[in-house]
Amino acid sequence: MGCQQGEDYGQVERRTIGAAALEVGAVGLGCMPMSWAYTASRQRGEESLRAVHTALDQGSTLLDTADMYGPFTNELLVGRVLKERRCDAFVSTKVGLLVGEQHIVANGRPGYVRRACDASLRRLQTDVIDLYQLHRADPEVPVEETWGAMADLVTAGKVRSLGLCAVGARSGRRPGARLHDGTIRQLERVQQVFPVSAVEAELSVWSTEALDALLPWCAARGVGFLSAMPLGNGFLTGTLTPGEGFEPDDVRARHPRFTAEMMAANQPIVAGLRRIARRHGDEVTPAQVALGWVLAQGSQVVPVPGTKQERWVTENARAAGLRLTAADLAEVAALPGARGSWD
Repeated sequence: MGCQQGEDYGQVERRTIGAAALEVGAVGLGCMPMSWAYTASRQRGEESLRAVHTALDQGSTLLDTADMYGPFTNELLVGRVLKERRCDAFVSTKVGLLVGEQHIVANGRPGYVRRACDASLRRLQTDVIDLYQLHRADPEVPVEETWGAMADLVTAGKVRSLGLCAVGARSGRRPGARLHDGTIRQLERVQQVFPVSAVEAELSVWSTEALDALLPWCAARGVGFLSAMPLGNGFLTGTLTPGEGFEPDDVRARHPRFTAEMMAANQPIVAGLRRIARRHGDEVTPAQVALGWVLAQGSQVVPVPGTKQERWVTENARAAGLRLTAADLAEVAALPGARGSWD
């Protein structure tokens, strides 16, 4: 590319993920809401492009996308920015899921993985993907075969490192099993084929299951942890009004924590974040406290909040400078658990 990944750009502190010491801004940018799963009527391409540019200006270098978002349109959007600013960005995209008319299916066949990578490279307008993640394992294909094909892409110079997205299924797991036991079993298998550089899984003030076993697994092996949904799908920002409702295509319209009743019941969580924010100054927000809590969970943890607006990109990036005290963290730990879970 003619540039060095990890140049000193922007003001967000840097963190390293994975045994290869990949360097990224401590707060990343989840690009999915720009073209998938959230409020389609508010998806505006030019606004989203400005948001990505702002993230890079702030030093939030990790741009997290996937071929299924859109599908394909999210990578195309990110590619418009990468064409101009590839050296400023750390690009994470995903493979393994296909979007149909009314369903999503997994495809982990090696031939498909190779074709999907080439297609992502074209859409992203780059010759290398920094982190290529397996979105979901294909139940019809041994995960080692899929991972081996992904490892071949590293050998070919098309990919720099590999990651795995957590299974995340909250229903149908074994009685007494922890949420991420299935993911850890997959990680143990693929780690025998090629090193895992990062794991992406939900982690936030109101979804802490990853702390039980998944995050410790990563920490013990030098594996980076990308915190998905660190702001609780927007709830932890304190900007959502119970009962306001969501558009039918918004994932929150079907989420059991986003009924009017459960949003009202979970307001004490936001109130607690707001109390802590006030102690740190008038400019500090509940969202920044929520991100600060995620950042405090380990030096290899990088929250990847999703947004399509410049103002939230800037607010999220500034959370990297917030230092929560032991008392703050204890207060967060004492907050009531979220109600209306999947279980």
